[in-house]
Amino acid sequence: MAVTLNPGTPIQDYSRRSLRTRITCDDPARRDVLCGGGATALGLLLASLLGDARPALAEAVTGPMPELDSVAVHIVTDSYQFAVAPSRKVEGLTVEHFGWGITPDHPPGPTLDSEFGLSMHVTSRRGEDIRRTLVDFGFTSEALNNNLKLLGVQPSEIDALVLSHGHYDHFGGLAGFLGKNQGQLKPGLPFHVGGEDCFCAREWTAPPVKGDFGVIDRQALKAANLTVTSTERPALVAGHGFTSGQIDQSSFEKLLSPSAMRLGIMHGSGCYPDRLSQADQGEGLIPDQFRHEIATSFNLKGRGLVVLTSCSHRGVVNAVRQAQTASGIQKVHAVIGGFHLAPYQPDYVRQTIAALKEIGPDFVVPLHCTGEAFYEMAKAEMPNKLVRAYTGTRLVFNASAT
Repeated sequence: MAVTLNPGTPIQDYSRRSLRTRITCDDPARRDVLCGGGATALGLLLASLLGDARPALAEAVTGPMPELDSVAVHIVTDSYQFAVAPSRKVEGLTVEHFGWGITPDHPPGPTLDSEFGLSMHVTSRRGEDIRRTLVDFGFTSEALNNNLKLLGVQPSEIDALVLSHGHYDHFGGLAGFLGKNQGQLKPGLPFHVGGEDCFCAREWTAPPVKGDFGVIDRQALKAANLTVTSTERPALVAGHGFTSGQIDQSSFEKLLSPSAMRLGIMHGSGCYPDRLSQADQGEGLIPDQFRHEIATSFNLKGRGLVVLTSCSHRGVVNAVRQAQTASGIQKVHAVIGGFHLAPYQPDYVRQTIAALKEIGPDFVVPLHCTGEAFYEMAKAEMPNKLVRAYTGTRLVFNASAT
């Protein structure tokens, strides 16, 4: 299966910008150049002056998914930590909680930071081959860099980066992470995104506070020598995992969009309107449909898929089914991540739980934006499948012995 890429993504950035600088199409002086069809001319001009920096082709899914012997998922950043939660083991899974930032050699020092954001680090093993993938980057680089250090994650060993979607609580720590580890990351480190709309500037339009929701610093990606890859269709990640490709909305799930996009390029960051779907074209604020959202999955030998949904704006059930379709593997071992159910009514949450029970994962690990209502209902409906995890929790999934 070939990977379809947005043509010419990304064009080399041409000036440094602040991560929080707003891109606007409302200014008449900018509108013709930065928005609508004018962006095409600007893109061509930049390409002619700087050379068209074509994206690397993500390693395509062309056969059976790699079978892995173990998959360890470290929750680097999540909403909160429970320092005295006991670790435990069940069939095929070890749950290790972080505890405190202390050792026998010194009194308490820095410990993990929690915030409303999500970042997960995955260590996968296939025989003697070990690969490491960082999925999402939380809300701030201060939390991300602090937690990576305390959890013993070495940035120099990371084999791939994945950004699930273009919300600040998932990419906010990225630029600071890249800056702190300048020269330490592997040259040409793959950075997987789901499409050009991932790079659009965004406004938060939902309660409780509305306002600027940031934009990815494309100059920081260039300075870090990342290989930006577009995975609109399923693609391998570090040779072990795979992205879902863009997630279809085929189930009962309905998208409630808490943000809107601003199209255009300013100081080298933002999104090129001509590379977006026709449905997302326009001026001013465009309702965010999250067409670029992707999940990241791993095939655990003898047990099935470990699916990292990240935020599930397009539906956790849709994300899991997309992973099943992409891999041809129906058995799901674990679903981990934000399920984005906090804004929904109880009947909708119950319907989601019923659909997950039908899919039949062995473990369900709700994080981030899932909401307490889901956890309380799932504890009653699937008590043996539900696993509580926090900032610092390490989930070790092992292959079947047979």
